[in-house]
Amino acid sequence: MESAGRESFSRNSVNVGALFTYDSFIGRAAKLAVMAAIEDVNADQSILRRTKLNIVFHDANCSGFVGTMGALQVMENKVVAVIGPQSSGIGHIISHVANELHVPLLSFAATDPALSSLQYPYFLRTTQNDYFQMNAIADFVSLCRWREVVAIFVDDEYGRNGISVLGDALAKKRAKISYKAAFTPGADNSSISDLLVSVNLMESRIFVVHVSPDSGLNIFSVAKSLGMMGSGYVWIATDWLVTALDSMEPLDTQTMDLLQGVVAFRQYTPESNKKRQFKEKWKKLITKETSGGDDHGFNSYALYAYDSVWLVARALDVFFSKGNTMTFSNDPNMRKTNDSNIKLSALDVFNEGASLLQIILAMNYTGLTGQIKYDSEKNRVNPAYDVLNIKSTGKHRVGYWSNHTGFSFEAPETLYSKPSNTSADNQRLNEIIWPGEVTKLPRGWVFPDNGEPLKIGVPNRVSYKNYVSKDNNPLGVKGYCIDIFEAAVQLLPYPVPHTYILYGDGKRNPSYDSLISEVAANNFDVAVGDITIVTNRTKFVDFTQPFMESGLVVVAPVKGTKSSPWSFLRPFTVEMWAVTGALFLSVGAIIWILEHRFNEEFRGPPRRQIITVFWFSFSTMFFSHRENTVSTLGRFVLLIWLFVVLIINSSYTASLTSILTVQQLTSRIEGMDTLISSNEPIGVQDGTFASKYLVNELNIAPSRIIPLKDEEEYLSALQRGPREGGVAAIVDELPYIKALLSNSNCEFRTIGQEFTRTGWGFAFQRDSPLAVDMSTAILRLSEEGKLDKIRKKWLTYNHECTMQISDTQDYQISIQSFWGLFLICGIVWFFALTVFFWRAFWQCQRLRPEDSDEGRASEEAGPSRSRRSFRAASFKHLIKVVDKREAEIKEILKQKSGKKLKASQSSP
Repeated sequence: MESAGRESFSRNSVNVGALFTYDSFIGRAAKLAVMAAIEDVNADQSILRRTKLNIVFHDANCSGFVGTMGALQVMENKVVAVIGPQSSGIGHIISHVANELHVPLLSFAATDPALSSLQYPYFLRTTQNDYFQMNAIADFVSLCRWREVVAIFVDDEYGRNGISVLGDALAKKRAKISYKAAFTPGADNSSISDLLVSVNLMESRIFVVHVSPDSGLNIFSVAKSLGMMGSGYVWIATDWLVTALDSMEPLDTQTMDLLQGVVAFRQYTPESNKKRQFKEKWKKLITKETSGGDDHGFNSYALYAYDSVWLVARALDVFFSKGNTMTFSNDPNMRKTNDSNIKLSALDVFNEGASLLQIILAMNYTGLTGQIKYDSEKNRVNPAYDVLNIKSTGKHRVGYWSNHTGFSFEAPETLYSKPSNTSADNQRLNEIIWPGEVTKLPRGWVFPDNGEPLKIGVPNRVSYKNYVSKDNNPLGVKGYCIDIFEAAVQLLPYPVPHTYILYGDGKRNPSYDSLISEVAANNFDVAVGDITIVTNRTKFVDFTQPFMESGLVVVAPVKGTKSSPWSFLRPFTVEMWAVTGALFLSVGAIIWILEHRFNEEFRGPPRRQIITVFWFSFSTMFFSHRENTVSTLGRFVLLIWLFVVLIINSSYTASLTSILTVQQLTSRIEGMDTLISSNEPIGVQDGTFASKYLVNELNIAPSRIIPLKDEEEYLSALQRGPREGGVAAIVDELPYIKALLSNSNCEFRTIGQEFTRTGWGFAFQRDSPLAVDMSTAILRLSEEGKLDKIRKKWLTYNHECTMQISDTQDYQISIQSFWGLFLICGIVWFFALTVFFWRAFWQCQRLRPEDSDEGRASEEAGPSRSRRSFRAASFKHLIKVVDKREAEIKEILKQKSGKKLKASQSSP
């Protein structure tokens, strides 16, 4: 004994506790594994060479109280670590004892994620955390595109906390637990049957079972008797199921048939020589302890229990190699209980417990279960699971899951060297045989078989009753929307009993936002009618695929435009008239330039030539020009120009015809911008979203919004106008406006374009799987042409009105329509003039006198004056050449060439 109550022990012997339930699938395997590990550690001279490891066993006896008391008894033996507990519930209790006594707990089977909290610093898990298993199940649900699951679990810390983590994991995948079915530990078959009957009334057919291995098979036995193991059901079991099956091998045919189609997860342990050698040794252990000689009782928890002992041994070896010694001291808090019959004073504090815990957390080696290394949250690195499909022939692995790559065909350890990739496109699993021996992926839900029909809220409209209205038929309602809903329901692969309930007093159209709120509040299951899909509503309910397009438009009174004596000028814009006139004058001038030297019709006095240019220019408009073109360039330019004139004439004729024959309507309201800037009242349909849209989105004063009850109020308000108590315009959805215009004999028109793009759909409760199936059915109705047939049945009008007023500007032709043609014309003109002047300049050079007296006099007068005189003489000479007839120029050039020839002959 040392001073201050400190007690020191030699290294010759170290006590380690072991706490689990002997009579359980996990406990039986763990006990053999721990005994084998202790034997191997003490026989291995490379570790704890002068120290013997002693195991102090205690049976928890499947009881939280007995297990807790047993843990206290184990602690009395001055243990430096405890292998266990097996139960998560006991783990929560004795973790407080471990905190007080500084004794590390190394549990090989307590998978409750809550045990990893900072509240339990001395609790350490040598197996996988259920946090990762629940994320694997959530990934599997997402991979199969399911949205709701039912959780069946044992109502203790292990079950509740695991399902709580599953709910969080599903929420990240936009899925949820629709119903939590909990039963007490040790529940009999009658209680389980009552629970499954209530579960079978739910919509979801995806069942996640999270229970203990020793009693979990009773659930499937009862489910089989209730007919819940057939086609359409999906059963997903956590690792408890495979633990039970591994421990029961060889399995009988009856058990396999009972579990056919179940998908189960199992903690993954990589294959290795150590693992194979241990399984061979396991047969000897079974032979030694029992009369059997097979793998009876072996499961993955045996491997984790074996590794737990070795982890303590390796940590103690490092602990002693650093020169540390083990000491225990009295806890003053325990001494205060001496008056009690429970002698807690026998429990001492392990002084070096914190140091040993840090050494354990820093360990990094490979055991039977793979790499043993801990992350910052005290979880084993690289968590992975086998995904198994139970068939009549046994357990079949369909893939693996790891938090590194998600689902894959390859073993996880082969993928750790590659970059992490958990994208949806990278997820792979082999084919799964579902309950009922079907390979097609189950839908995952059915209409609930609880005897209650679907409650459908229908707006009790007082206007536009062809869309939806009250009726005396068996359904109680009728209309376009009702026919579409009924047709879509008929396409569903399952019956949907439903009843229609009118919403509204029948005196005014009900508020559609209030109807949506009733669906969100679970007072209605569905809202069917002319319900517009808008952003605010999608926050509370789920809509189907739109079955009709819609959008807000402005309707206003119109009047016909008065005829004008100047209507013939309206086909072209002012710019088009100006450019066209300039081009006509330009082509006349260009043709004159090109034809002046060749054509006698383009020669004569200046007055006559100017008249000729103007006459030729505008006569080409009617192809009636008298002057013939004789030059090649002139004919080329004229050919292109006549083609342009042909297009201009045709366009003018077409535009003028449209303007004179189509009735022109005008309105003083030019569109939504005009309404916003004015202070005049605006009419909207009672109950629709248009009123809130105008106020909230377009900032129109609420006092300007006038709700109108029916079509008669619409027409009356438009006809009276704002000065007589009516409205300047009406803002409503396009389907209603089509009916309004037809019923008003096309007296009104829409102004501008639709300024919202929406549609009509059916509103379901949030995350209702029926909404997805109904959307698919609506798409089928559209593809098969049935939507159009229903529309023609209900929405065929006597007067098909032109929706928008026609604007005169729509028929006017602007210069933008012809700039390409004008550009081609300009290029041709430029080319022709360039060729013409180049030829004229060439002729001018040949006709220039070489040694004139005038030139010599200019040189004597001075250099600068000589250059100016030369340029002036050259330009005058060029003009003279251009003005001469082509025949004269050719004659002069011929004479000049003859003189040069004679001069060259006389020179020799």
